[in-house]
Amino acid sequence: RCVLKELESLGKALYGAKLIAQRFQVRNCSHHKDPVSGSACLLSMIEEGNPHHFFIATQDQDLANKVKKKAGVPLLFIIQNTMVLDKPSPKSLAFVQKLQTDQLVPEHQKQSIVQLKEKEGLAKQAGEKRRKRKRAGGPNPLSCLKKKKKTQEGQEPSAEKKKRRKRKRNRAKAEAVQSVQKNEEE
Repeated sequence: RCVLKELESLGKALYGAKLIAQRFQVRNCSHHKDPVSGSACLLSMIEEGNPHHFFIATQDQDLANKVKKKAGVPLLFIIQNTMVLDKPSPKSLAFVQKLQTDQLVPEHQKQSIVQLKEKEGLAKQAGEKRRKRKRAGGPNPLSCLKKKKKTQEGQEPSAEKKKRRKRKRNRAKAEAVQSVQKNEEE
């Protein structure tokens, strides 16, 4: 009702927005005798954990920032004629995480676990911090040389490799020389 009153007070410039707002279901708010601004009314309706599960649809950045500070209130806005549902706020994510952890282990079991740890001396003390132990590692594999393979025949295989290389080089040079000579003859 407060939003409709605010749209009426703003005049003919927002007459179309007023018609659209009237089409939707009108929720009763607590300030129906003393109307307040639309954003203040919407914020008051989502107080106390949003019991009616309202969504807030707005283009007002100030209102959007205030809504993001409350847990469990989805935020809608429009970008280029498309309605967009904003991602959950950090406050909402933290609230859901807390709910999940509370559901895993009931409160009385948490207390009994803490008491048992204290009884056995396993409870963490405030001043005590554990350090990670560094384990001894081997040498850097990049700094180690590879072992050379020993051959039974001695150095003969290496001599054959050298000869093969020379032959290939000579062939390549000879072919290059021949192609140059052919080009000169033509």
